Amino acid sequence: MIKVLFVCLGNICRSPMAEAVLRDKINKQGLEQQITVDSAGTGDWHIGHPPHEGTRKMLDTHVISYEGMAARQVLSEDFSAFDYIICMDESNLTNLRKLEGGIEAVIIQFMDLLPEETLREVPDPYFTGNFEEVYELMDAGCDVLLSKIVKEKL
Repeated sequence: MIKVLFVCLGNICRSPMAEAVLRDKINKQGLEQQITVDSAGTGDWHIGHPPHEGTRKMLDTHVISYEGMAARQVLSEDFSAFDYIICMDESNLTNLRKLEGGIEAVIIQFMDLLPEETLREVPDPYFTGNFEEVYELMDAGCDVLLSKIVKEKL
């Protein structure tokens, strides 16, 4: 089983959106027995909370399930439990590096999946309010990530 973890600051906007989008793509390709997805935040403010209302509305618009999702904080054990850890911005990467112990996971900055984009970090819609922009990035980046996983691991 290939395991992917998306990481953002609070685990209520970007990373749960990415989790839901990638899970949807995995299910549509019939790969749910081979790839699993989770998300977490570097902060602890929203532990146990569902995705942000803006994230839920965007996922509802695209008929993508977020059922059962609740925010959690990244754990040092995640570095050995996951094959890929995908962070949304430089701050998340810095915070991850403070946690990492015996690192086994491949850590990727999400926007490195989309080198043609001028943005180098996924904007945080908690502050910008632009959930559509983030969805478009998640949709495109998750396509690239899924192709990468299939080529490298399956």
